[in-house]
Amino acid sequence: MPHKTLIEGYPHQIGGHCGSGAMRDLLHWHGLGWDGPPSEGLTFTLGGALGLSYLRSNALVPPLYLVGRGADFEVDLPRRLGGQVQVLTTDDPEEGWSWVRDEIDSGRPSLVWGDIAELPYLRVQMQMSRHDIVVIGYDEDAGVAFVVDNDRAEVQEVPFDSLARARSSTSFPQPTRHCTYRITWPSALPSIGGTAAAAFRQSADNLRQPSGARIANLTAASGAEGLAAAEALAADVHTWADLPDDELEILLFGLGAFIEKAGTGGGLFRRLLAEGCAEIARLTGDLATADLARVADRCAQAWTETARAGIRRGADVRARLDAVALAAGRLPKGETDLVDALERASSSLATADR
Repeated sequence: MPHKTLIEGYPHQIGGHCGSGAMRDLLHWHGLGWDGPPSEGLTFTLGGALGLSYLRSNALVPPLYLVGRGADFEVDLPRRLGGQVQVLTTDDPEEGWSWVRDEIDSGRPSLVWGDIAELPYLRVQMQMSRHDIVVIGYDEDAGVAFVVDNDRAEVQEVPFDSLARARSSTSFPQPTRHCTYRITWPSALPSIGGTAAAAFRQSADNLRQPSGARIANLTAASGAEGLAAAEALAADVHTWADLPDDELEILLFGLGAFIEKAGTGGGLFRRLLAEGCAEIARLTGDLATADLARVADRCAQAWTETARAGIRRGADVRARLDAVALAAGRLPKGETDLVDALERASSSLATADR
C-alpha cells in the first residue's frame, strides 16, 4: 500500500557547506549543543576536518581540483561527540533506498550522498558526487522524496528516479554507491574544551602530515596534500602563463569557484573555521583559541583574495593571472601559520581540560 511520511519541524537552515550544514541541522534536531543549537562554524570546526588537496588533470572539467577539507568529517564529528556511525554502501538501488526508508519510518532523518548534477532543484551541469543531503520523508503515491540541502532554504521534492541516479553516480571524486550514514547520537555532549582540543590537533595533523582518507585520488593526476598543496598551487599558477587565453579563463574561473562557491563557506572552509574558533573561545575563555580564530580569518581572507583576483571585472586575463600569482604566493605562509595556531590552541585547551 502506498505510504507517505514526513518528519515535521525539522530545523533546517541554509548553510555554507553541505556537510557541516547537514550536521548542524541533525545536532539541532537531536537537541544537542553547549549553549543552544550549535552554529555551522562550530559544527565544522569540531569535526577536525580541515585539510588541503590540489591537483591538475586534463581529465577534469575544469582541469583542476581544490578542496579544503578531509574525507571523514561525517564520521569523525559524531564519534568525537560520543556517537556511533555506520557507513553503508551498495550498488543495489533497492537496498540503498531501504536504508533511507527504514530510518525515516523510525522517525530519524537520513544523511546520504548525492551527485549535484542529478538533483533537479540545483540546476547545475557540473558533476560532483560527494554532496551531503538529508532525506526527511517520502511520498510513494507522488513518487518523490523530501530532501533538505544546505543550498536551499525550503524542503525539496525530488523524484525517486532522480534521487536514485544521484545516489548511484560514478562521477568525480568517487562513486556514491548509495552511501548512507546511520548515526546514533549521544544523549549528552562531552566538554567543549576537550572536544575542540582533539579537533584542532586532527586538523593540524591533516595539514602538517596528511595520511588519512582523501576525498580525491591523487595518484591519477598531478597533485599534493596538506601544506605541500599550498606550495604546489602557488608554483603551478606561474606555469599558466603558457596557456592560451581561453584555457586560462577556465582555470581562473574554476579556481575562484573552488575557493568561494563550491560549498566551502567562503575562503576554502577557513571562514567556517574562524567562526567556530571564535565561538569556542567565547565558551572556554581560551586565549590561544581566540588567537587561532584571528589567524584562521586572515588565512580565509588570503584565499578569498586569490579567488577574487582571478575574476576581477574589467581586468585583462593576463593582468588577472599576475594578481592571482601574487595572492597565491602568500598562501603557503598563511597555511603554515594556521597549523601553528591550531597546535597551540589544541595544547592550551587540552591542558585546561585536565
